[in-house]
Formats: sequence, structure tokens, C-alpha cells
Amino acid sequence: MRRSLVFASALALALAIPLGQAGAQQQRPAQREAVRIGILSDMSGSFADVAGPGSVVAAQLAAEDFGGRAAGLPVQIVSGDHQNRADVGSALARRWVDVEGVDAIVDLPNSAVALAVGDVVRNANRTMLVTAAVTTRLTGDACSPNAIHYSLDNWSMANVPSRALVREGGSTWFYITADYVFGHDLEQQSANAVRRAGGQVLGSVRHPLGTADFSSVLLQAQASRAQVVALANSQADFINAMKQAGEFGLTRRGQRVLGLAVYVSDIVSLGLEPTQGAIVTGNWYWDLNDGTRDFARRFAAWHNGRMPTALQANVYAAVLHYLKAVDAVGGSTDGRAVVARMKAMPTDDRIFGRGSIRADGRRMSPVYVFQVKAPGESSGPYDVYRLVREVPVEEAYRPIEEGGCPLVAGGGRGR
Repeated sequence: MRRSLVFASALALALAIPLGQAGAQQQRPAQREAVRIGILSDMSGSFADVAGPGSVVAAQLAAEDFGGRAAGLPVQIVSGDHQNRADVGSALARRWVDVEGVDAIVDLPNSAVALAVGDVVRNANRTMLVTAAVTTRLTGDACSPNAIHYSLDNWSMANVPSRALVREGGSTWFYITADYVFGHDLEQQSANAVRRAGGQVLGSVRHPLGTADFSSVLLQAQASRAQVVALANSQADFINAMKQAGEFGLTRRGQRVLGLAVYVSDIVSLGLEPTQGAIVTGNWYWDLNDGTRDFARRFAAWHNGRMPTALQANVYAAVLHYLKAVDAVGGSTDGRAVVARMKAMPTDDRIFGRGSIRADGRRMSPVYVFQVKAPGESSGPYDVYRLVREVPVEEAYRPIEEGGCPLVAGGGRGR
């Protein structure tokens, strides 16, 4: 108990130091005094609920569960806000690794930020664990011997539910798509999967980022008579589109509404009335088994009663596996060596179970298709999903040979 209290105090002190002051108060030590893990996230913007402060909590829990030390050194958690700007994120990352002795950078919601930070981490030979960004480039042309990708990417989020729904009879599709690269890629990936599975795309309509009124868009989806209306958007756009789809009665009229990039906090925010029946893909849910429920209860006790999202669960698994690798190689300063050891070791924890990490940096763990419950089926605000199907791992991720990762083309594992 005393060791836990001392460790918790050290974590609180590390988190209490504003980042601007931390750099001014200390220089990078010649001899390492701690294994420092930086949670670089969106702390107050659109990703704050799905990652943000909750990701810091998840990292703290992982460090505590590992015993608070790795390779003989205390583990410290620091945090920073990248404000969804690649320049801010890369500047913070550079200061962390060059001045403040941060060994691993974790989380990184926002793909542009993750790609920019990846360059910093690779040049400094530290470690990057992407638990929130979704770009396929992280295991494709931008794969790195210093990085591992834990969160689902656009390929998985589009392909898995699209194939599943076509198999279940959803043969005609209509897309409501955010009009920027993220939305375009989601739509294209899903439409390709639908056609390969024997389905038909009847049409699509695009909307600007930050759209408040989806009435004209939903009327077009309704008029298409498509069996599946797929929402290729996220966060506020998804929430607004989904809420108004419920008001228009798309599900009651027999159309299935599919969110391609949805998190449990989105459903909790919306409530079950407008979202009931929606199909969601994810790699984790708090109510899957005893291990996930136990973790969720501990997390909620630290995070104002909120249950963890899949992205926050990714942080826990990533930090825990990272600390195992640091302990195994006897230090944390050689990022390539740590990542190579992470790839060589099976992943194994109570909330995801056993898995592996491919040569391209892709973490392989089960992917699930869920359906949102009706209000009368739910026992509480976070009891929102019914499991429809567990997807075999070999179907859940882009085939490694299709990604174009130089690490794979060169035949190396992390080299």
C-alpha cells in the first residue's frame, strides 16, 4: 500500500507540472532517472471524450499494474494537449524527447498529428504507440521501426461492417460522407468492400465538416431506399447525423443505419432512442467479459464514473506491453530495440487477451460487430451494445502485403 501511494504521488506530481514549466525546470539527464511515458492527446477538443484525460487514467492504471517500475527505474506519466494541430504536436514531442527525457509517446488522436510526431520519434529513436489515430499510412508507407499501431484504422472500420452487413442481407447501400480526406477514404474503403461482397452502392452525398442540419442529406438517403445507410463521418458530424436519422425514422422504416467510425461515448451522448439498432464496429467494449468489466470499474473510479472507450483501453494495453518490453531489454532509450521486442513478444493482458504485433507495426486483436440496444434492453447509461459477431483476426485487418510498408518489403521486423 505504501509503495502504491508513493507511486501515485509521483504520478500526480508529474502530471501537475505544466509542460512549459517542465522544460524550463530541468534538462535531459545524462543518466536516466525514470522511464517517462508521454500521453499526447486532445485534452479539450472533439477527441477529449474518446481519448484525452481518460487516456492518462488508462496509462496510470497500466503503470500501477506493472508495479510502478521497469528496468529498475520508476515509471512516470506526463501529458500534453496537441490541440489537433500537427505543428503543436510535433513541437511538444520534440521538446519531450530532446529536453524532458520522454521515452515513449502514446495516444495521438488525429492522424495528421500522429504522422508528424512519428517523424520526430523516429529521428530521436524513441517509441510511438498510436492508440487513437486511424490512418492506414501508419502501417503502410509511413510505417516505422519505432512505432506500433493499436487503434483500428480506416480499412478495418470500413471493411469489417460492410462485409458483415452484405452477408446478412444488406445488399444496397447509400453513403452520407464528410467532405474531407477522412470521410472520402472511409466511403471508398466501404464501397469497395460492399461491391466485393456482392452488394450494390446506390449513391452518396457529401456534407461539410461541422454540418448542423442533415435534413436534406437524410431525405436523399431515405429516397434511395437503400437497405443500409452508412455514415462516413465522426464525432460531432456523426452525432448530429445519427440524431436526425432517428428523428426521420430511418430505422423504423426498415433502413439500417451504420456508423463507420463510432465510439461508445458517442452513443452515450446521443442516448439509445435515436441510435437503437445501429451497427457499430470496434476492437473493445467494457462489458465483453469479466476482465473488461473489472478494468472498467477501476477506470470509472478514477474518471468520474465514466466507462472507458476502446481508445482508452488501447492505451492501457499499449503501456503495459511497452513496460514488459522495456524490462526485457533492460532500458527504454533505444526505441527500435524496444519496439522490436514488443513485436517479438505475444501481447497478453486481461482486457484484450492474447494477440500479436505484425512486422508492419499492426497490433492484431479481435474485432467485433455490435448493435446498439433499444432503451428497454439497457440496464444503465453505459449498457449500450449487444455483440453481433466476433470477426476472425485474419479478416479484420488489411493484408500485410497490401500496405506497402517498407519494413515488410525489406523483410525486416522493426529494422
